[in-house]
Formats: sequence, structure tokens, C-alpha cells
Amino acid sequence: MVVESRPGAGDVIGTEAVARATPDGNTLLIVGTNFVITPRMRKVDYDPLNSFEPICHLANAPTIIVVNSASPYRTLAELLDAARAKPGELTLASIGPGGVFHLGFEMLKRAAKVDMTFVPYPGNAPALNAVLGQQVTAMFGTYSNVAGSLKAGTLRALAVASPTRAEPLPDIPTVAESGFKDFDVDVWFGAFAPAKTPKDMLTRLAGWFSTAMQAAEVKEKLVVQGIYPGGPCGADFAAFIRKQYEGYSRVISEANIKVE
Repeated sequence: MVVESRPGAGDVIGTEAVARATPDGNTLLIVGTNFVITPRMRKVDYDPLNSFEPICHLANAPTIIVVNSASPYRTLAELLDAARAKPGELTLASIGPGGVFHLGFEMLKRAAKVDMTFVPYPGNAPALNAVLGQQVTAMFGTYSNVAGSLKAGTLRALAVASPTRAEPLPDIPTVAESGFKDFDVDVWFGAFAPAKTPKDMLTRLAGWFSTAMQAAEVKEKLVVQGIYPGGPCGADFAAFIRKQYEGYSRVISEANIKVE
């Protein structure tokens, strides 16, 4: 297997290359959550629902809302109550605009009926520095990006935005458990093949990926990076992709989010 990294344009360059590839199972795409977001934000030469065959949902990176340890807010409810009391004054930092965390922020704003301000940063490091320096009220990111600061005691976790509690933070409730049913803002990674790849090849690929993701040595390397294996394959993964695409499309339209 040859792994070829084709970064750029929000994963569009590599994704378009696979969409054009011969559907024989020899050229595959491994991509993340941007797969269902980018096509709603800019013009691309593929359709995430029709240009590919979903193989497997490979892994997830837990997402989390944190504040500086000096912050008066100890729960998500306290943060949201303060936002209601001071409309527009509280801020949340993350990568953006137009990424999964920006959309997750808009989802939370609408669900909680609060007026907070999103502060976009070009990367995780400057967003983390902003919350550590108390330049912003909170930060929304993956667990791996804030794990060191949580362990050092300089940040406090308020809620996990993924659908289930994060394995390394069993005592931190999810946003859904905090009163916002079905809230799900996860960073996921999946494998896809070009559309019209033969069904028998897709079945074989799904079996290989499933076996690999459950291998102890693979799990060990992923967990070190804050990534946890597991997820559906085939039709169940396809249904997951459609739900993600429709959900994020709705938020983009309602919030009128544009990056170009």
C-alpha cells in the first residue's frame, strides 16, 4: 500500500483525485469530517453522496469545550447562563471559519438560545494560546489538542461534544447529557472508494479495514494521538455520511456561513 498525502483546499485536492480514479479498489480515500462540510462551502468537482462508495467509519477524535482553569465557569450550564446574562460578550475560540467547530458552535448557540461570539483562528495552537492567555472565554477543539493543558491543570473541561463520553475523561458529561439531546459534533475519519467500485471489492476492503482497526498495535498508536477506533461500515456508514451532510448543510444555511 502506498500512502499519498495530497493536502490543500480543505482536503479538496486529494478528494477530487480519488473521485476521478478508476473504480477498481486500488485507489482509496481516507478523509475526515470536512468531507461533508467543504462541498457546502465552496465549489468542488465531486458530490460526497454520489461520487464515492463509503467503506468504513474508521475512528473518532473526541471533541471538547474547555475554559481556563481560572474561569468562574465549572459546567456548561454555568457558561451558557452567563452568556444569556451578557449577550454577545462571551467568546469561544476554535479553528475557522467554516470548519466543524464553527458549525458546532452555531448548533450549540441555537440549541441553547444564547448569543456568544465565535473567534476563528488559523490553527489549534493560537486558539489554545488564546484561552490559556484568557483572551477568550472558552475553546472548542479535539481532546488531543487540549490534553496536555488539562493534565497540567491550566484548562478545565466543561463538556464533551461527541455523542458519548470521552474515554480519557469519563467524569465529563456530554453536551447531550447537559440538556441538548442528540447534540453530536465529532471529528471522524473514514475510508471511501470511487463510485461504481464493485460490491465484492467493497466487502473485502471493509473486512480488511475493520480487522486492522481492531488490531491491538493499531489501537495503541491511535490512542496516543487521542484517536479511538470503531464505527460502522457499508450501508450503515453511508447512512451516517448522509445524516452528517444534511445536518451540517442545515446549519450552514441557517447561519448563512460563507468562507468564499
